[in-house]
Amino acid sequence: MDKKLLVTTFTLTGSIIGAGILGLPYVFAKSGFLIGLFWLVVLGAVMIFVNLSLGEIALRTRGIHQLSGYAKKYLGKWGGRIMFSAMIFGIYSALLAYLIGEGESFSKIIPGNIPPVIFGIMFWLAMTLLLKEGLKGLKKIEMWGVIGIIGIVLGIFVKFLPSVKPENLMTWNSANFAVPIGVVMFALLGFTSIPELRREIKGKEGLLKKAIIIGTLIPIILYILFSIIFIGILGKEINQVATLSLGPFATILGIFTMLTSYFVLSFSLKNTFKYDMKTSDRKTFIFASVVPLFLYLLVTKFNIMGFALVLGLGGVVSGGITGILILLMAKKAKSNTRNGKNPEIKVPINWFLIIILSLIFIAGIVLQILG
Repeated sequence: MDKKLLVTTFTLTGSIIGAGILGLPYVFAKSGFLIGLFWLVVLGAVMIFVNLSLGEIALRTRGIHQLSGYAKKYLGKWGGRIMFSAMIFGIYSALLAYLIGEGESFSKIIPGNIPPVIFGIMFWLAMTLLLKEGLKGLKKIEMWGVIGIIGIVLGIFVKFLPSVKPENLMTWNSANFAVPIGVVMFALLGFTSIPELRREIKGKEGLLKKAIIIGTLIPIILYILFSIIFIGILGKEINQVATLSLGPFATILGIFTMLTSYFVLSFSLKNTFKYDMKTSDRKTFIFASVVPLFLYLLVTKFNIMGFALVLGLGGVVSGGITGILILLMAKKAKSNTRNGKNPEIKVPINWFLIIILSLIFIAGIVLQILG
């Protein structure tokens, strides 16, 4: 496989696989595995389409932009502001979930009864220092982080497969049909990394379509294998952070998944303020690094919300609004060409498709909030 294709694919995979994978077994246990699998396949197909649409937008547009910059260019100031708000809400929700999850995971495997918040702060400090390495640090984290994630998931699958009870995988609870939507959507989000993919693949833009498809499919396959093991063995007795239910080996997976995604999202957040909002380095540092820590300490101190709720709200609100805006941008960007030539990705888009997919996103937001 081409090195640039491999690095770019892993950047997307690493940004998608985060805390979401750890919340999937918990919500699947509530709805039944078959319902969870249904939503994973349906929303996975939707996300591949939207990711490709965003890839086409990036290829049609000159200059360095993040999502809010693209929205402002193609949808005007209102589009830029809504995109910025949705993206910031989603990223901060994700970073908050990762800090909660990492704190609990390290506390579980390291003896000494040290409070999870201490480990959360230590993880935050390590990621903040690594963020200074920029794109070089991103490539390093993604390559080894994703290899680690794939290896551990496959290892868990092989090790625990003989213990799976098939009857646990045939469950269907219609009363909780909508429960998995938010967490599934969160688990599939990788929009913010695609502008970075455009930079990483520079010079070989023809590989971007393949990188986006493979980079999105890898998480879906791993999610299915991961959920089969946890639901198949534990049934309904699953922790909100699933890996805490199967001991140290599984917990290490949780640490790896959240580590890679935390870094990618922090990197994207930093570039959003730097390139799209034109903020100073000092303010960028505060928004990209200090604010997530403040939110974590606030939520931990007052026990405002749990891991699964953070994932669900972050997934449907940010993912739904961002997805709708990307579809609108893709329609508008069709008339734009970079350097007078057609882009390497062409996604069919029309108003009928935009309306259907937008209704799916809106339904997800409504069902999550009402639920």
